Amino acid sequence: MTVCRGAARLACVPGAKPQRARKLNKEHFDYRTGILGSPAEVDAAQWNALLARQGQPTPFLRHEFLAALDAARCATPDAGWAPQFVTLTDSRTGQLAAAAPVYLKGHSYGEYVFDWAWADAYKRNGLEYYPKLLCAVPFTPVQGTRLLAADDAARRHLAATLVAFAEQADVSSLHVLFPTAEDAAMLTDLGMMQREGVQFHWLNDGYRDFDDFLSTLEQKKRKNIRAERRKVRDAGVTHRRIRGEDIRDEHWRFFSRCYRQTYREHFSSPYLNLDFFRTIGETMPENLMLVIAEYEGKPIASSLVVYQRDESGGTLYGRYWGALEHVPCLHFETAYYQPLEFCIEEKLAAFEGGAQGEHKMARGFMPTVTRSAHWLAHPAFADAVAHFLKSETNQIHAYVHELNEHNPFRA
Repeated sequence: MTVCRGAARLACVPGAKPQRARKLNKEHFDYRTGILGSPAEVDAAQWNALLARQGQPTPFLRHEFLAALDAARCATPDAGWAPQFVTLTDSRTGQLAAAAPVYLKGHSYGEYVFDWAWADAYKRNGLEYYPKLLCAVPFTPVQGTRLLAADDAARRHLAATLVAFAEQADVSSLHVLFPTAEDAAMLTDLGMMQREGVQFHWLNDGYRDFDDFLSTLEQKKRKNIRAERRKVRDAGVTHRRIRGEDIRDEHWRFFSRCYRQTYREHFSSPYLNLDFFRTIGETMPENLMLVIAEYEGKPIASSLVVYQRDESGGTLYGRYWGALEHVPCLHFETAYYQPLEFCIEEKLAAFEGGAQGEHKMARGFMPTVTRSAHWLAHPAFADAVAHFLKSETNQIHAYVHELNEHNPFRA
């Protein structure tokens, strides 16, 4: 770990501009800035205490989750994710005042905000797009606070430090993925470009049970869901839900097989591994639940969901799923309907279904706008991307409007 007073540490980054660092040093005199090569270098208790104070914390920004990605070698330099966590420590108290999960990336995999076309444009013009700086939770398209801070002043300092880091480092760009609207607005004020996307989220309107939820849908949608669930039952498949504290190693081994199978079917390589799942199972079981599908007592499919409770009731996040045998509609039952029942039973306020997926609308998930913030070092490319984002944003708004025109709920 290397820390220093103010932004002077940034001048040590390859390609840094010393004159910019001296300017920032005056602005950041109350903080010591750290650029950390591993989440293990930051105090876990202080990180989590800072997270708990945010307006939109998620389990994925817990120190345990980020440390598990590092310890299991899922988000490390050899995987193209070099941690460069940015921290601000209060010089007077020695306590963590602000922090952000930042990675130096050598590719664009595992991000879910796609910039492949930007990278290709750089290449076609003889420029290097990688490495780039990314502030995000690896492999996790979940919106939440990205600028952890003790107060608004520290948050502004942190946002400015991120931009300064990018300006002085030998990188093409800085990207902050799935921040809150407040974080995005602060980054936009610093000159970053805002981009919008769409996910599909389910909201709990105080439903008594699953049938109560179904009664709010159009007749055709209601009928289709019942038919899908009936197909799974008629095939002899049953389900059980296992909360984190009851998940044993045999369950993690089976789930990992299902997870890997999904990637094989898509001719891809999995981002996560068994060591990662075992680690979060040990360190944050209160946030986890496995749904396991069985046929004649034999497990055949599984899904993992992450959830947390808060003052509004809490949120469930659909994450990973896989099956070792094919049963019609098994995916919908295991990854959607079982978690939906759990949300209703536990009075959780929302179910975020993950990236993309218009098919979720027929199951009561409505379009929700997500955000990201972007800074590009090359002026001409930054101008071109700004024009592109303006057009894309208009298309996103039209798309959301059209989706809402096909609301699955009864009038």
